[in-house]
Amino acid sequence: MDKPSYTDLKVWQKSMDMVDEIYRVVLKLPEDEKFGLTSQLRRAAVSVPSNIAEGYGRITTKEYVKFLAIARGSSSEVETQLLICKRLNYLTDTDIETAMSLICEIGKMISAMINKLGDKF
Repeated sequence: MDKPSYTDLKVWQKSMDMVDEIYRVVLKLPEDEKFGLTSQLRRAAVSVPSNIAEGYGRITTKEYVKFLAIARGSSSEVETQLLICKRLNYLTDTDIETAMSLICEIGKMISAMINKLGDKF
């Protein structure tokens, strides 16, 4: 039986939803943040599903866990940057509500995967 694709993982699908949401939200940022927070948020958001996919394609469980940890770190980076945007009054609670909810859910899912995979070492 063929191994399922990383695209079948709910955590990857949710992280892709989060990327969509971040790209939508950053359109509300000021033009002078184009090369600052806008760019940084997009890169960090894209890093989450990218690292989930890269880890899935690795040979060992240890490598997979490493990339899941990087993905979890990137999701925390996105969360922090959204909070910075809110603090600077660039975005409101309403603007970031969906993204923050997805980030929380993704973080829990990645942590559960890491814990489950960690048992295989």
